[in-house]
Amino acid sequence: MSRQEALAHTVAVIRRSIPELNGVMIASDDGLPIAHDFPEVEAERIAAMAATALGLGKRVSERTALGDLAETVIRGDQGYLVVYAAGDSAVLVLSGPSNSNLGLMRIEARAASAEISHSLR
Repeated sequence: MSRQEALAHTVAVIRRSIPELNGVMIASDDGLPIAHDFPEVEAERIAAMAATALGLGKRVSERTALGDLAETVIRGDQGYLVVYAAGDSAVLVLSGPSNSNLGLMRIEARAASAEISHSLR
């Protein structure tokens, strides 16, 4: 299986595990989409914003002595955008409605982040 196929498979596995999600994305840490199921018109914007959110979250976590960043959660009245580091060079983004099971999102994202990190080595 190629790297791109492995990453697309990871996106598909998350979607099967949490069908209510609005979208799943793996992006580079500089904000370029790698694999996703977001509409194409949204993908580049979401990738760029997610990479920025992760970078800011890391800086805040470091400068406030919180340790290594686990996740960045953005919650609005219409839903969640949850961003995880996936190794040193990628981010994993999950977007879901306001009634999303955040605990399940965390469980699936942590496992997927490890798989993504391994795939990108």
